[in-house]
Amino acid sequence: MEKKIDTNYLTNFEKELDPQSPESSKIPAKVIGYGEISSIFKIDGFSGWIYKRLPLFESKDQAIKYANSYDDYVSFLRKSGINLPEDFYKVIKGKNKYVLYLAQKEILKEDLCQNKLHSQTNQQNIEMLEKIFVEIRKIYDFNQNHKGKVALSIDGQVSNWAIEKEKLLYFDTSTPLFKIDYVEQMNPELLLNSTPSPLRWLIRAFFLQDVMDRYYNIRMVYIDLVANLFKEQKVDLIDPALVEANSLLPNNIEKITRKEVEKYYKEDKFIWQLFLGLRRTDRWITNNILRKQYEYILPGKIKR
Repeated sequence: MEKKIDTNYLTNFEKELDPQSPESSKIPAKVIGYGEISSIFKIDGFSGWIYKRLPLFESKDQAIKYANSYDDYVSFLRKSGINLPEDFYKVIKGKNKYVLYLAQKEILKEDLCQNKLHSQTNQQNIEMLEKIFVEIRKIYDFNQNHKGKVALSIDGQVSNWAIEKEKLLYFDTSTPLFKIDYVEQMNPELLLNSTPSPLRWLIRAFFLQDVMDRYYNIRMVYIDLVANLFKEQKVDLIDPALVEANSLLPNNIEKITRKEVEKYYKEDKFIWQLFLGLRRTDRWITNNILRKQYEYILPGKIKR
């Protein structure tokens, strides 16, 4: 197994990191993906691992608390029957904030379900989507069996899954949304740290709770997964995917319609385009007017 990165090396990487051009940093890094609150790296000198960078924290204690919640979340996911990659984390003192690096064993590109969508036949894709729906149903069943004690969320989009040696893996674990005794264990305000401060009240009032709640609702998670096929340019898979999703919904939950999926996709596209646009504006103001370093790494144009 490849050696894990040491804390001093990662501290030096963070110290010299240029968030606007990570590949030009003293220790070069290749950005391979983006989350809503994280960016995903491969760091020179340590192959075999990918690192999710979360520069969210004002104090070390705040970062450690988040890391502990992450530990609990992945533990619950495993108990529910979800397979996850090998992982570890490091809390690093950055220039202005504490940064949490969540590391996972690297997955081959050809094993990512998002890529398989574009290399497999439609029949193979439907079989793959059915497997993902089954995994998401495990979260629903876990929550029902632990009602009042534990509730897990999951972001079931195709881009969050991989198939390694015929085993389905879920790797989008960096936002540990889960409840204990009906109480959310992650401070939702942390999700706002990467947004422009003058507009946080707007996002908090109109978007935050809705976005968080959807990942606890199996019906909404299924809708989100099927709607994501629009972004993946796989519209011909939507109707057969709906058949699979509806067959796995609990009997007491209303079936999903194509019209709902289309409406959801348009609304979700608007929300995330607005969110990214606000962050880009905030980056320009921070860099060019306030003359400070913008801590977050943003994606370029995203095709939706």
